[in-house]
Amino acid sequence: MPRFRGQDGVTSPADARGGGQADSRKRKGLEGVRGHRAVVWTASSRRVFARTTGRLGRFGPPGACRLGENGESTAVSQLGTFVWSIADQLRGVYKPHQYGDVVLPMTILRRLDCVLQDSKADLLLRAATVADPDQLDFTVRKEFGLPFYNTSVFDMRKLLDDPDNLAANLIDYISHFSANVADIFERFKFENEIAAMAEKDRLYIVVSRFAEVDLHPAHLDNAAMGDLFEELIRKFADAANETAGEHFTPRDAIRLMVDLLFAADDAALAEPGTVRTVYDPTAGTGGMLSVADEHLRKLNPDARLVLFGQEINDQSYAICKSDMIGKGQDSTNIRLGDTLMKDLFADRTFDYCLSNPPYGVDWKAAEKVVRQEAAQKGISGRFGNGLPGAGDGQMLFLCHLASKMRPPKDGGGRAGIVMNGSPLFTGAAGSGESEIRRWLFEADLVDAIIALPTNMFYNTGIATYVWVLDNDKPKERSGKVQLIDGTGFWAKMQKNLGNKAREVTEADRDRIVQLYSDYADGEHCRILDTAAFGYRTITVERPLRLTFAVTPERIAKVLASKPIRILGDRDRTVLAEALGTLDLTGKNREQVIKDLRLIAGKAGLKLAAPALKALCQGLSERDPTAVPCLDPKGNPEADSSLRDTENVPLGEDVHDYFQREIAPYAPDAWIDETKTRIGYEVPFTRIFYRYTPPRPLQVIDAELDKVVAEILVLLQEVEQ
Repeated sequence: MPRFRGQDGVTSPADARGGGQADSRKRKGLEGVRGHRAVVWTASSRRVFARTTGRLGRFGPPGACRLGENGESTAVSQLGTFVWSIADQLRGVYKPHQYGDVVLPMTILRRLDCVLQDSKADLLLRAATVADPDQLDFTVRKEFGLPFYNTSVFDMRKLLDDPDNLAANLIDYISHFSANVADIFERFKFENEIAAMAEKDRLYIVVSRFAEVDLHPAHLDNAAMGDLFEELIRKFADAANETAGEHFTPRDAIRLMVDLLFAADDAALAEPGTVRTVYDPTAGTGGMLSVADEHLRKLNPDARLVLFGQEINDQSYAICKSDMIGKGQDSTNIRLGDTLMKDLFADRTFDYCLSNPPYGVDWKAAEKVVRQEAAQKGISGRFGNGLPGAGDGQMLFLCHLASKMRPPKDGGGRAGIVMNGSPLFTGAAGSGESEIRRWLFEADLVDAIIALPTNMFYNTGIATYVWVLDNDKPKERSGKVQLIDGTGFWAKMQKNLGNKAREVTEADRDRIVQLYSDYADGEHCRILDTAAFGYRTITVERPLRLTFAVTPERIAKVLASKPIRILGDRDRTVLAEALGTLDLTGKNREQVIKDLRLIAGKAGLKLAAPALKALCQGLSERDPTAVPCLDPKGNPEADSSLRDTENVPLGEDVHDYFQREIAPYAPDAWIDETKTRIGYEVPFTRIFYRYTPPRPLQVIDAELDKVVAEILVLLQEVEQ
């Protein structure tokens, strides 16, 4: 019986693994399905397959394949490379950015298939005795310990026994999953992809390749499975020149956030029977939820973490949901939708909240709904304390998280969110951004802000910061904010992943968490009162001082102004002649206005207020030695061109500041109290700035002399 051969005549891995020669049904399937003649194995895919099946076909004992603390697990990376190689079979039929539409749902399907394989036969027998789906859900969970089931007679290997009906059988297989799994494949529109692959003679080979991948939980635990999904997403994003960071956050950054979030509660979390809730409003593929679960289980194996998440992207939602199902979590706690437009957990608050919202992405799509909610609910809602500019919505997620923490009367809640530097300082006093910061600081919700190293994320190298919120601070932290400079705690990666060139190692993470726990001022830590971030923006005014003169140039300027142009040619000529008779030397504005009205009356002209204003502006120029102009109440009129603002710390008296910093240099200045605004900002860089004195001149001169001497030697060599 002939063996299947690729382009270069090498036996396919299906035979090489010891599966023997293919039976007649398989040969019929490969040669008869829409003209498919042979399984094509490229040299590179054979090498990857051999390398992967040799090392990854069996992962060893449970937990053997995990993401390493300081980078990607070699095993997961290799498995990701092998699964990625299956996408080679889609080349030509799909474009690179479309590979994920097939590979991601097939990876999920294979994982679910492997989870069920040990209990498949018994489960089918039991399912035959239970007619009610809800009762079957309960029965499967109770008797088999599984959060889902499939009542189809097929599994991925059995599907290959009938190549002619593979597409129909695969759809049948998927349709017999329990309800909590069904919408995972619906979100991928997977039936469309099945039809497309079948039409292009790719379905059998893709299914057969995935059937050989061992994703059994005993060999690939949930954490490693999540890493595999993220490895695949990163590869697809690289191939399509897209941003993987939109889907997930690097694990080293997540681990740091989780450690900081749990640091204050480690003792309570270690107690027997501990149950906590964790929520991520930008869940992505579920990385933050998974790491939080992993952290708590490591701290207390008997603890239970109930995970909740909301995600806007269909595919990320499907991956996250499948991951939660694999963990035994309630899959209904993962919900699809735009968090800003509709909070799908509006009736709940949580012990812990985590988020990595998009940076610099506008929220115009949700703007109408957000503004309506802010107007209707005010400070009792999510957004009543201020709205940022429509160009960047990350502070809206900050507000959202603050509203989702469990109330202090119920034990309080903590939240961690990673954002860029913009939320620290964007927006002047009185702006939406500043008002949000004011609310957070004055309500004493900000526990700590940690600066991360640059080049930490896949799609950006900019500076990022972790905000830790707490609505029930311990006494020693009440009214305080801890700032930690973690920018120097990192190690260089052996290979860059997009913009990610650095990682926070376990040692670095421990040091940052220790700084947080020690809670002491030092080189990398500052502890400040919440009021230290506040300031008053005062408006400093100076009087308008004008001198007046009548010159041909100024008369021409007056006649060209709009209020004078509308007078008509005759009146403009009469006005020009009348102005030529005026002598305004040394007169103030009030005297000038009287003279202008007098000559206008004599010339038979009626000048309205706009015309008089145009005359004064055209005939005047600013002069710091002139007497101040007065308003109708007799007070000095402010000169808008000299107007300035000053930020005065909240802890300092405004008038003391004015007398010290302004009055000596501008004795005629005053504060316009009606324009004073309170603002808040976090000048992180300024707080941690360390002055580096310049080198002594003698050292610089010596270096210059050395360089000059070297140049002279080179010139002599050229001349010779």
